Order: sequence, then structure tokens, then C-alpha cells
Amino acid sequence: MPGDKVLDDDMPNPGVPEFTPREEKTRGVKISPIGFVFGIGALLILGIAGWLTFGPKPAPPPDPVLTPEARQYMKNLGLEEVHMQAAESFSNQRVIEILGNIANHGDRTVKQALVTCVFYDWGGQMVARENDYIVGATTGPLMPGATKPFRLAFDTIPETWTQALPTLVIREIQFQ
Repeated sequence: MPGDKVLDDDMPNPGVPEFTPREEKTRGVKISPIGFVFGIGALLILGIAGWLTFGPKPAPPPDPVLTPEARQYMKNLGLEEVHMQAAESFSNQRVIEILGNIANHGDRTVKQALVTCVFYDWGGQMVARENDYIVGATTGPLMPGATKPFRLAFDTIPETWTQALPTLVIREIQFQ
């Protein structure tokens, strides 16, 4: 048409603002260097705490072994006048004490004797098993024909326990 102007794409249009492509904004979170260091430190601490809590556990100590020699000598050891009492510790915890005497009716000196106390609930199920030495480094050896008192104290027995005297079993004997 006459009078119409043909616009060239390369020519600027005086009435229309010029279009320039926008620069793309980078999206993301900016972290300060101090925040990054604290974050890595927190992850490291959580990792170490998790490994210490859920990581490998040391192997439990082996069960005491009653040697054939000790098994044969068992008939010469007697637990006498065994009774139980409750006491209160300095931290106001209930402590169960098992008191009694161990007698050596044989001809050998016993250097150590380990006893296992087995605690049961009202249904006859074992709720706790505790090991302790009744003859050992703190009490000294048990000579032939001698009798020594012993005291076993426990503060971790569950409340479901029957409150009856536990079963006492000599689990290990070592001779001098």
C-alpha cells in the first residue's frame, strides 16, 4: 500500500522499546563460608556420634570356664548361711545385698571363686544374671578348712524380680 512503511528487522522502531534478552538469574542458596564450615562440623560430629552409638561393639568377655579339675573340687566348697538384705546407697538407690560364707572343706587353696546369681520373675523367667567374685584379690585366698564371709551387692536388678533369694552357682574356681 502506498504510504505504508516497511520496517526492516535491523532498523530500530522509534515507538517501541527495544527488546533485549534478560540475563538468566542463577537460582540457589548462597552459603557463607562460616556456615559451610559449621555445617560440615555438625555432620562430622553427628557421624562420629552415630558410629560410637551404633558402630561395632567389643566382643563380650568369654564365659567363665569350670575346668574338670575345678568341677571335681566343687563338692569341697560350700555356700553357708546365705541370706539377703536390702540397703540404700549414697545416691538413694536400692541395693540388694547377698551375704553368706564360703567354706573350703577340701585340701587345696582356692585363689579365686566366681559366683553367678540368677534372679527370676514371678513367671519363672530369668530377669537378671550377675557375676561376682566371692574369693579373689580383695578377700584373699581361701585356705583348706577355712571359712570366709562374702558380700555381693547389686543395684541393677529389675523391679519385676520376685524379691526371693537368687540361685547362686559357682562358675569358676582357680587354685593357688
